[in-house]
Parts: sequence; C-alpha cells; structure tokens
Amino acid sequence: MCKIFIVDDDIFFGEMLKYHLQLNPDYEVLLFNNAKDCLSNLYLNPDIICIDFGLPDIQGDELFIQIKNIYPDLPIIVISGQENIEVAINFLKLGAKDYIVKNEHTKELLWNSIMRLKENISLKQEVEDLKDELEKKYTFEKTIIGQSHPIKSIFSKINKALTSNINVSITGETGTGKEVVAKAIHYNSSRKNKPFIAVNMAAIPKELVESEFFGHEKGAFTGATERASGKFEQANGGTIFLDEIAELDLNIQSKLLRALQEREITRVGGKQKIELNVRIITATHKNLAQEVKKGNFREDLYYRIIGLPIELPPLRERDQDVLILAKHFIDLFAKENKSKPLSLSSDARKKLLDYHFPGNVRELKSVVDLACVMCDHHEITAEDINFYNLEKDSESFLNEQKTLKQYTTDIILHFLKKNNNDVIKTAKLLDIGKSTIYNLINNLEIENN
Repeated sequence: MCKIFIVDDDIFFGEMLKYHLQLNPDYEVLLFNNAKDCLSNLYLNPDIICIDFGLPDIQGDELFIQIKNIYPDLPIIVISGQENIEVAINFLKLGAKDYIVKNEHTKELLWNSIMRLKENISLKQEVEDLKDELEKKYTFEKTIIGQSHPIKSIFSKINKALTSNINVSITGETGTGKEVVAKAIHYNSSRKNKPFIAVNMAAIPKELVESEFFGHEKGAFTGATERASGKFEQANGGTIFLDEIAELDLNIQSKLLRALQEREITRVGGKQKIELNVRIITATHKNLAQEVKKGNFREDLYYRIIGLPIELPPLRERDQDVLILAKHFIDLFAKENKSKPLSLSSDARKKLLDYHFPGNVRELKSVVDLACVMCDHHEITAEDINFYNLEKDSESFLNEQKTLKQYTTDIILHFLKKNNNDVIKTAKLLDIGKSTIYNLINNLEIENN
C-alpha cells in the first residue's frame, strides 16, 4: 500500500485529486487543508506528499523545508496555481520531485508523476533488500562453514579484521575459499555499503593491467575510444580484492606501490589525481615471502599489503568439517534443483573422510553435486561418490591417509605391475626378500594376476 498526503486548502480540488488517486486500490490517500495538520500527521509515515504552494497558514516552500528537515528523503510533489517559472525552478532546486500547475490536466499529470515515483521507491526498496540479503549471505559464520579448530582460528582473525581498515592478505591452496573470506570481511565491515571489486591478476594480460587498475583517458592508447575508470576508482570507499597477487608483473608492482603510498592514482594518459580511500585485500596460493626471496615480488610492496595475514587450511586438515560441508552442499543441491533431500551413508562418510581433496572445498562441492545426481535412492552411498584426481602420482600418494603397511603394499603392487608381476625382479629392485612379496600375495593383500 502506498500512502499519499495531499495538502490543499481548496477542499473541492483536493477531494477531486483524492478521489482520482483512490481509483488505484494500492493507494491510501489522506487530505489535509493546512500545513499544520500535515506536519502533525507525519508520524503516519507517508510515502509521497503533494503540497499546494498557497496555503492559509504558511507558504508551500516553508512547509516543503520543514518536511525535508524531518524526512530528507521523502518525495514531495508541488501542485500550484502559480505558472511563474521561477517558482517552479526554486522548488526543483530545493529537491521537489515534480512541479504541476493546476489546470484541467492536473489529475492526469499527478497520476503519472506518482506512478514514476512509486517505481523509484520500489527500486530503492529492492536495492535495500538486496543489500540486506547480501549482508546475511556473507555473515561469515554462515558463509565459512565448519567447526574444526583451524576454522575457529580463522573466525577469530576475521573478527580482528572487522575492527579496523587494516589491509588483509589471504593465503591458502586453490579451492580453500579465499574470495569467500574476502567478501565476508567486506560485507561485515564499515565499508559494506560501498563497492566490493574483485580482480584476478592471472586473468588480465600483462599489457592491460595498468589500465584495468587505474583506468585510462580517451586516446591514451590504440583502442581507447573513451575515458574508462579503473578498478581502484570503482572500488573507492569500499574494498578491492586482488586475487593471485603473486602473478603481478614487477613493473606494475612499482606503480601499485606508489598508488598505495600516495593514496592517489592517475588514469593512463591523464594528469588528474584521484584520491583513494580503499581497503586492500590480497590473495595467493603461493608463498609470497618466498616469491620476495626469489626476486619475483617487491619486498616494499610485500610489507605494504601484508597487513593482517590469514592462512586458510586445506580441507584435509579440517577433520569432520568435510562431513559438515558435504551436508551443506547436499542441502544446497536439493534447494537449487528442487529435488528430494538426501543423506550420507556410513560408507559414503568414510570414503569422504579418507580422501585428501587436493582441490579442497571447491572439489568437495563438485564431488557432492555429482553424487546427488548419481544417487538413485534417499541415501548417497560410497558407489555414488567419484573422485577425479589430477595430481601427480607422488603428490597424491603422499597426501592419502594410510598406514605404513598400506603404503608398503601399494608400493610393492605398483612395481609388481610395472614388472609384469615378476616377483624376483621386483624384490631385487626394492631390495626386499622374495618371501615378503609372496607372504603378501598368500595373505591376499596383493593379487598376483
């Protein structure tokens, strides 16, 4: 329901406008014959106010100012018998949404003006609702799922990041959720109503990074047909997230350092200085300190951006979080696909816990999504879970959680297959007794085909 105030001392004209507007069942219209009654009823929270310029107690412009002092964002339409263009211009300068002259077209013009305002009010409300949803979405205790000790430690560091504007550097293996943490920090900070701009260094060609960062003027280079703002300018007042910062070219590193030190940027091909008020959050899967020692990353820039370091643990070090996350992804899949709710069987849980997840949380979500598709019943079994390991054999081998005996068996089996099941050759190669291999075969721990 849209609540509209009409303030007009011409009772007949006011009633006519009220009747016309109330033809829309979504409008609730209240009519007042003087400014005093209007002001005393502002507690009813009108959505739009239509005021007459000539009122018996005070002038319309004075009423306008009094309303704006109380509710600065409340839209006001001025309806007046005055056709003086200067009066209209003055009201529009004060912030009136429209100025309508009283004549035979007034009711239609007012109807159209209110329709436009109502659309704007709806759009603003949608924006506010989206902001609220975004804040809820990135409440970090809900976004970063888990109860393990390493994750609780991350929560503690995020809380510290929220109490200041200190830069934050996030490290961790691919797929651990670095951008999720960056967004959680931004949308729970004092900058939450300002932009969050994410830039992936690895995805930008080296020759375009400076323009992407700082923008460019028209004609600055071939193809620059118009002025363009850069990511830092777009993020002003908010947060810029520089993902894969270790991939940044050394030449651009020096320009980034200068921008951070001087808190200002200049567009490529331009001279105008643009002041910066932006929080820097960086992320990389590399050891940035090692990159400094190798000469791949500037030491002075490293100390400028390091701020509060947050190292995200790999999924294999998060214990039961694997099952908590799996349950979350199962429920999310059911919600997004409007499918039946599913649970994990005991053998499925064991299979997930035994796997080392080189792709971390991102890989777990893919595995769970596929398992939901493959599941034919109400419970996901071990057979529904498939892993696609892209690691090198040595990396995969060392990350798996097995006993020494299991590792020994796997090694012997590997070389038996490599040597066409030749026990003598394998024993010689591994410098072990033939009996060791035969015992494993006899105990059915190794199948010798």
